[in-house]
Amino acid sequence: MKSNQKVTFIPLLLLVFLVLTACTTNNTKTTDSSSDNSQTEEHHLLIAAAASLETVMENQIIPAFVKNNPGTTIEGNYDSSGKLQSQIEKGLEADIFFSAATKQMDALVSQNVVDKKNVVPILQNQLVMIVPRSSDLDWKDFSDLKKADMIAIGDPASVPAGQYAEKGLKALGYWDYVNDHASFGTNVTEVLNWVAEGSAQAGLVYATDAASNDKVKVVAVLPEDALNEPIIYPVALVEKSKEKATAEKFLAFLESKEVAKYFEDSGFIMNK
Repeated sequence: MKSNQKVTFIPLLLLVFLVLTACTTNNTKTTDSSSDNSQTEEHHLLIAAAASLETVMENQIIPAFVKNNPGTTIEGNYDSSGKLQSQIEKGLEADIFFSAATKQMDALVSQNVVDKKNVVPILQNQLVMIVPRSSDLDWKDFSDLKKADMIAIGDPASVPAGQYAEKGLKALGYWDYVNDHASFGTNVTEVLNWVAEGSAQAGLVYATDAASNDKVKVVAVLPEDALNEPIIYPVALVEKSKEKATAEKFLAFLESKEVAKYFEDSGFIMNK
């Protein structure tokens, strides 16, 4: 009887040992797997940026940043700076505001939505007169705007490009005619498209927008002395951002040499 008990007892101990070992191994794998999943943190940024920035942001800058920052996704909300300002004031949860003019940024600073010390006047642009490339008329300068029955410009009430156009054309003495023949766009991209499609005989957009569409040609550049100020693009962190660390990292990226090349290749001028 004793011999039989030993024969059955040893396999039973072995079975218990194997079961405990298997459980320990599975627990270790589960812990390791959880550890691997926690290594990449997920971050999401919402950037409210002027419509004239959409091409360079979506095609070059954002993809480059996301590639170097796994787990980060970035959504761009592009429109006129005035509309974006209003959206942020009404609660748009943007992490970064990238304006095509200082006026809209200053308005948010005055409301403590943006901290003035965080505002970076990063870019400059130029305002140009464009016409359809297919136009048969002889266009030479801003005085030729009187040849157009419909002139496309951004709405001065909310679009910085339209505000610059109004100020510059008043200085040149052409505003009254343009105002009487104007079709006001909600943002500069809409203005560009109207001229490219030929629904407007002429228009005023940023030089960077004109360079992005081969269906238009530039007739003249608005002289800087007509504005008495450069066209500045400021960018800043929105104070209520829930992703401040990632947003600050993106802002630093915007000031890098890599991104400077993207901006310059698109026609922007770095504001040094």
